[in-house]
Formats: sequence, structure tokens, C-alpha cells
Amino acid sequence: MMAADDPILAVSVPPFDRLPQAILFDWDNTLVTNWRCIHASINAALKAFSLPEWTLEESYGRVRRSLRDSFPEIFGPEWPKARDIFYAHFEAHHMDYLDVMPGAEDMLRDLHARGIRLAVVSNKTGRFLRAEALALGWAPLFDALVGANDAAADKPDPAPVALALAPSGITPGTHVWFVGDADVDMEIAHRTGLTPVLVGDTPHVDDGLGRFPPAISLNGCAAISSLVKRIAATISQDIRVSG
Repeated sequence: MMAADDPILAVSVPPFDRLPQAILFDWDNTLVTNWRCIHASINAALKAFSLPEWTLEESYGRVRRSLRDSFPEIFGPEWPKARDIFYAHFEAHHMDYLDVMPGAEDMLRDLHARGIRLAVVSNKTGRFLRAEALALGWAPLFDALVGANDAAADKPDPAPVALALAPSGITPGTHVWFVGDADVDMEIAHRTGLTPVLVGDTPHVDDGLGRFPPAISLNGCAAISSLVKRIAATISQDIRVSG
């Protein structure tokens, strides 16, 4: 995370009057929901360390950064042991708890059909992320599926954005949207100059959204589809009027 005195890169957001060239999505609580398994896996590690278990709401607030960034703070020097417990529990159960967010598949297929390049930047371990996308039949829709440990550093560091955009050759800028449910998603958008789009109703803690505000807040995947369709219709109307 940035220190309090670090400069914040302010995103100059254009009007939503053009389709994005690319959209980078968070995964959990944005396109799918797997939080019950994440929550259970963290509690398995906490229990093994004789630490108080978390409520689901506490998991929402505390599990925003990747495991390699957050576990040393929670478990101290023995955090690799907690990591192994978490991974063992998660690998055994994550497919059992995987649910698609309402409207997500229709939205992704519509965006892909429009020629908008799609990728994922998640703090879920990369092999789990890719296994889930493959099981859902979504993997061909994405240029890249970037998870924790795939880049030199994890979200909100800018490194995963560069990796996600590399296959398309698209450079970062406000013509690329970053869509996610958490302040860490808005932070990486600000850090890389992308348009930050907040989606869903995940509980937020601290002042992350105050420091890294979204350009627009939407209530779900269907709302993203509606926004894109509205922009596309406006563009088509402009072309007809100009012609």
C-alpha cells in the first residue's frame, strides 16, 4: 500500500462517450463469488494458529491484498505454514463454492463480441483463477488471466496491469477500464491511469475509496452491459447524424 505522504495519481476521466478499448476485471465478487470458500480457508488457518476466527464481513474487509502481502502481517514469521493450510483447504473446496455473479456471462460474451479486449487481474492465486475460468468456459474470452504471484508484485502494484495488457498491445490509459468491487481495484486503476469502475455492494473499510474514488459506481454486471450498450447506441446515433 502507498504511504500516507505518497502522491496519488489522479485519473482524468473522460465522459463515457466512447467504448473502452479494453476492460480489466477483478475476479472474486466481480465476475464470480467464491468468498465462502476463501472465508472458510482463512478460518482453517486461523484455527490452526489458535487465532480468533473471522466473520464473513471481516473477511470481506481484510482480504483485499494478495496472500503473500497479507499473511505475514496476520500470522507473523510462520506465515508460510498458514499459507499451506489455506491453499490445501481452498484447493479441496474452491470449485464447490464457485458461483457466477448475476449477468456476468452474458456481459462478458457481449463485450467480447463487440471487440473489446478483456483480461482479469486478481489477487487469487493464478492457477486457481485459471482453473475456475476454464471450468466456466470463459478462458477463451480473455487475453490474459493474471493472478497472485504471476507478476513481479500483486495488485495494487501496477505490475499485473502491464502483464494483462501485454497480449493486446494496448497501452494503459483512460481508454482502458478497471472493473472491480474493492478499494484495491480502484487504487490500481489510479496508479496505472485507467478508468476506475466500481461494481457491486462489497462492504468497504477504512478510507480506500475516499483516496481512490471510482469514476462511476454500478450495481452489477447487467449495469455494465447497459452502460456499454448506451455508449454504443450514442456512437451509432452520432455517426448517423454526422452522415
